[in-house]
Amino acid sequence: MRNNYRREFLLASGALLTAPIIALAQTQKRLPVLGILSPDPAPSPEAIAKSSFLNRLRELGWIDGKTISIERASAEGNLERLPELAAMLVAKKVDVIWTIRPAGAVAAARATNTIPIVFWAVAFPVELGLVDSLARPGRNVTGAAWFADESIYVKRIQLLRELAPNARRIASLSESTSLPTVAGGMLDLKPLVRDKLDAAFRNLGFEHRRFELATVADVEPVLAAIAKWAPDALVVPANVLTSLARKQIVDFARRHRLLDIYDAPDSTQAGGLMSYGIVFLPTLLRTADMVDRILRGAKPADLPVELPSHYELVVNLATAKTLGLKVPQSILIRADRVIE
Repeated sequence: MRNNYRREFLLASGALLTAPIIALAQTQKRLPVLGILSPDPAPSPEAIAKSSFLNRLRELGWIDGKTISIERASAEGNLERLPELAAMLVAKKVDVIWTIRPAGAVAAARATNTIPIVFWAVAFPVELGLVDSLARPGRNVTGAAWFADESIYVKRIQLLRELAPNARRIASLSESTSLPTVAGGMLDLKPLVRDKLDAAFRNLGFEHRRFELATVADVEPVLAAIAKWAPDALVVPANVLTSLARKQIVDFARRHRLLDIYDAPDSTQAGGLMSYGIVFLPTLLRTADMVDRILRGAKPADLPVELPSHYELVVNLATAKTLGLKVPQSILIRADRVIE
């Protein structure tokens, strides 16, 4: 009996002694976790496999399931779900949150002021309260901004005027006039963008009307309202809703023979007439580099917000031909890509 007690004591004491070693081994085996918070629909497995962002992480040594674990949270186009999804990632104690667009970045920043956040495609990050300044973010957030300044919007209007000197009416699809900020208020976009855009429309001789999209359900009624107003041209920004409704919008523009211009080349490739905007890939890859640096010990507060330096003009000549439109040589020689 005494030997049995001694054996149990040795087993118990041995377990206590080895417990810290086992815990340490488990700690060492824990992979860093990257949380991906997206307002957009979840990508297919094929799209994930082709993702430039994930490929860049792999090049940097971060392989899902081997050297890093990735938690994905998609709002599927329903922005109201973003706070809940951001809170879920925080509860899972991810090491970094990567997110996209103002809604995703603000939801993440509201959910945590300690977990590092890297954003992509966010306009006005200072005004939204995400960072103290572009050069020195000063908080747990950094990333890549959508544009350097609002002149990119004006450039699209100038391109339309150059393309169609006689066009008079121009419609634009628009998001809300304001965006939620990290502090809980609303950022009024009118003095930041809309006043300057309205002045550009007037100066270039356009009669302009803005049509606001708030939900996916608004797409068909809004397009019907545009058709009733009968504009000559249509300006389409890149956002969650226009991305989800890309085919509807492009098909609508073709049926009504509109001169359409977009932020993103995807719509031009899908049959749109023209696009002018940032080249996505460089800034997207820079956010992967930021995630890498943070996982290796850098602080978001010390990583300057990246600004795009490359812009791309894409012209769809096949669409121009269906419209009976001759694209000016002045535009063609500046085009980065021409779709025949």
